Amino acid sequence: VGDKVMVLARSGLWQEVVNVPASQTFLMPEGMSFEEAAALLVNYITAYMILFDFGNLRPNQSVLIHMAAGGVGTAAIQLCKTVENVTIFGTASASKHEALKESGVAHPIDYRTMDYAEEVRKISPKGVDIVLDPLGGSDTSKAFNLLKPMGKLITYGVANLLTGQKKNLMAMAKTWWNQFSINALQLLHHNKAVCGYHLGYMDEEHELVGGVVAKLINLYSQGKIKPKIDSVWPFDQVADAMRQMQEKKNVGKVILVPETPKEESKKEEN
Repeated sequence: VGDKVMVLARSGLWQEVVNVPASQTFLMPEGMSFEEAAALLVNYITAYMILFDFGNLRPNQSVLIHMAAGGVGTAAIQLCKTVENVTIFGTASASKHEALKESGVAHPIDYRTMDYAEEVRKISPKGVDIVLDPLGGSDTSKAFNLLKPMGKLITYGVANLLTGQKKNLMAMAKTWWNQFSINALQLLHHNKAVCGYHLGYMDEEHELVGGVVAKLINLYSQGKIKPKIDSVWPFDQVADAMRQMQEKKNVGKVILVPETPKEESKKEEN
C-alpha cells in the first residue's frame, strides 16, 4: 500500500480506479514521473522483445522502424542506441524528420512521398537486418523482401486496417487480401525469419515479462532510455487525444490523465 507502480493490463485503464493482479504491477524507479511510467511498459517491453528476443540485435546491424515517431518507434530508437553502431532507418511524415535525426535515426524516410523500400536500397543495396512491422498488408511483403540473408521480420500490428475516423470496409478488405503469407518450405530457401509479437497475449508469462521490465528499469536508471511524452490530455478530452494520433501529429506517447495537469490549469488561470 502506498507504493508507486506501473501496471500492465490488456484493457480497462481509461478510468480513475483500476483493479489488476499484483503480478502485473511493477515498482516505479526513483525519479520517474507518473506520465513516464504510463509511457514505459507497453511500448518499451514491445520494442525490447522485438529487437532483442526476436531480432537478436547486435553491433553493426541495420534496422527499419516504421511509425518511428510513435510510442513503440521512439522506444525502439532509444533501445537501438544502446547497441554499438546500429544504423536506423525510420519512416515518418517529413515534419517529424528533424526530431528523428536528433533522436538517432540516420535515415528518416517520408513514406507519404517516397517508396521507402527504394530509399532503403539506395543507401543499403542488400537491405536491412531487422524490420519492425506494425503495418500489415502489402507492407509486410515489402519488409520481407527488404531483409538481408539471416534477416528478421517481426510483425506486431496491422495499422493499415485503420484508415480514418470511420471504418472503410474496402480498405480493410484490401489490407486483408494483401496480407503476407509464406510457408515453411519457402522460408527454407530464403534464409530469413518471420516472427509475430503481441504483448496482450503474454498475460501468464510473468517471469518472462518481469525479466524484461527489470532490464528496462535498469536502462532507465542509467539514463539510457527515457519515455518521450508527446502530450498529456485529461479524460474529458479523450477525443482530441485520439485525433492527435489518428492525424499522426504525435512525436512520442500520447498520455491520458484523469484531470487537467496542474501546470496547464495555472497557465489558463493567469
